[in-house]
Amino acid sequence: MRVSLLKSPLYTLALLFAASFWLAVFVQNAQATGIEPFVGDYTGSADVVDADGTATPRDMSVSIQEIRGGFNVSWTTTTYKADGRIKDEKYSVDFQSSDRPDVYSAAMKRNVFGHEVPLDPMKGEPFVWGRIEGDTLTVFSLFIAENGGYELQQFDRTLADGGLDLSFSRFRDGVKSRSVETFLQRE
Repeated sequence: MRVSLLKSPLYTLALLFAASFWLAVFVQNAQATGIEPFVGDYTGSADVVDADGTATPRDMSVSIQEIRGGFNVSWTTTTYKADGRIKDEKYSVDFQSSDRPDVYSAAMKRNVFGHEVPLDPMKGEPFVWGRIEGDTLTVFSLFIAENGGYELQQFDRTLADGGLDLSFSRFRDGVKSRSVETFLQRE
């Protein structure tokens, strides 16, 4: 009597195991490479428009880099004031994977155990998180005011030919108070 291995339960089990293994490898690699298309250095300029319609010129740069367990977004804004003053602001945030696919928690300080954790918005610190949705990397920053009101900043960085399309909006208690849209050239 001849037994075909192709029809045996052992062969079926081995085939399912191999398929499950390769699917797990594929999913893990897909999750690990979500930031890769965004990695690089970008620069550009724009006029930031306030709710009252006034515009202020700014130079902007952003650097997006992979780090262990996530990625870093660092950005600089140079504002040119009407009175000739120049103001530079620099920010850098590490993002770590969360339990949700393509949603990342900010790791902005270390707790007593040395683990990176988000800041506390109830202490006036921003609560920051990010997400990758299609070809857009979004960074959100939520600030809670002393009176319980809030400010939400949203930075959408969308992949574009030769760089990123940047769309920034600031909302105070649900009302848009500032916005900017520009193209950032890949360096």
